[in-house]
Order: sequence, then C-alpha cells, then structure tokens
Amino acid sequence: MDLRQMEYFVALAEENQFTRAAEITRVSQSGLSAAIKSLEDDLDTKLFTRTTRRVELTAAGHALFPHARNLLAEANAGRDAVAATIGRFAGALRVGAEQCLGSVNVPELVERFHRRHREVEITFTQAGSGDLLRRMRDGEIDLAFVAGTPETTDPRLRLTGLDHATLAAEPLVLLAPPEHPLASQKSVTWDDLHDRTFIDLDDSWAIRVVTDEIFAKKKIPRRVAFTVSDIHALVDMINRGLGIAIVPQSVSRKDIAADLRILSLEQRDAIWTVSAAYAHSEKVSGLTAEFLSLAESR
Repeated sequence: MDLRQMEYFVALAEENQFTRAAEITRVSQSGLSAAIKSLEDDLDTKLFTRTTRRVELTAAGHALFPHARNLLAEANAGRDAVAATIGRFAGALRVGAEQCLGSVNVPELVERFHRRHREVEITFTQAGSGDLLRRMRDGEIDLAFVAGTPETTDPRLRLTGLDHATLAAEPLVLLAPPEHPLASQKSVTWDDLHDRTFIDLDDSWAIRVVTDEIFAKKKIPRRVAFTVSDIHALVDMINRGLGIAIVPQSVSRKDIAADLRILSLEQRDAIWTVSAAYAHSEKVSGLTAEFLSLAESR
C-alpha cells in the first residue's frame, strides 16, 4: 500500500462514485480504477461493491477506511512540519468562508496553514457569500471562500472585480424525511416541489439566494416555513419531519443526514460551485497566495 492508493481509496469511499473521486484526486477514471484494483490485489480482498450508479464499501473497506484517513492525516502533518522549517512567512492573513460550502473544508485548511506558518497571525470570519464578497471589495478580508452556481445572476454573489479559483463543483439535491410524500422517488421535477414546505437558511447564505432564484425563474411557488442560520439546524429540522431542503450533494453525506432520503433534481444544470475569491493577481500578498496554493492542492 502507498499514500497515493490511500488517497484514491478515501476519495472513492467518501464520494461513492468514480467520476467525482477522479475529479477530486485529479486523475483519470481509468487511473483511479487501476489504483483501486491494485490495492485490492495487494490486500487480496474486495474493498468496494460496484453498481451502475454507486460504489459502496465492503466490510473490509470499512475496516480499512479509518486507518487510511489516519495515514493521510499523518502524511499531511509531516509535510506541514517540514514546510514550517523552511520558507517562513510573517504578518497577518484574514480569511472568510461561508458555512454551507459542501466539499471544501476551510477550517481544516486554516489548521494546516497555522501548523505550517505559526508566525502568521491568521483570523477567520464565517458569513454568507454575499457579505464576504462585500468585505473583500472593502478590503476587510484577504481571501474569501464563497459559493453559488454559474447561472446565478444575483449581484450579491457576482465575482465582478475579483479574481477567483474554482475549487469544487457538485450537483444540488433534495433532502427529505423518510415519511415525506416524495421520499419514495429517486428524483423529482421542479414542478413536484410546487408549494411544498421548505426549511432553508436565511438569505445571507448562498444556498438560499440560489434556491430562491431558481424557483423565481421557473415561476414555481415555494413556501419557506422555517428559516435557520446553521446547516446542522437545517438537517435536524428535516430529521424531525418539518420540511424538505435543497442542499449541495456533499451535505447529504454528513452523518447527521444518514436517515434522510436523497433525491436527484430534474435538471443537472444547477451545479453548486465553490470558489476562492481574492484581489487581482498583482495585488495578492504572498500569504494569500500561499493559503490559496494549499486550498488548490487539498
């Protein structure tokens, strides 16, 4: 077993599909498949069961998974320890991120950056994407991790006047409690969602802005009966049978959503995109560039 095989194995275990795992690890699907097969041959056992739509861990795969994650974490810690001894940075860096980003874990990136550059005074702000982009333009933060979709026209989520790097893209899905009338379906049309009871974040968060915009464009009434300011509260209320919600697909994989039904949306053009926004390249500090490179290589 080697670290690259562990990286591929963990990505596939977390994403449950070769296409997405290959995108995350920046390898071809055939290369990913070959690496997984080689790992299974080394261990003389199957780690995944495969269907036409998904892959799932076998009992052996479940046994390996926590050890594989620990190996990758230790390898990253080792790299960070070495990086901390060379090319030291000093100064201050202000990072902001929306909570509901899906597959990009900004607190983890902040931790890794801090381990590498302990002399840097790093501050972190959590807010909605629109607020973060305003703060970027006002010079209050140096790097903002924000979300939206390519089709979003709401001015609060536009990246006008800023450079950005796209870090992840995934579909939006519908989360529903098991007893909901739609729960037996594998997918839904937008018309199926006509006048249903929704739970959503407040309109400072990108997922609310994007979802409101989609329904408005399609001229479909939507009733948001419960508004929260935390993704965990949102999932908790769905678990209690109080309504349904549209979320990035990676949110549906959280442990707290394990008992909920995940339904594909009719059109796959509603792609949730996570970006790192920053000042134009000529104005970017070395600290911002260093943090951005860490995010892009995650």
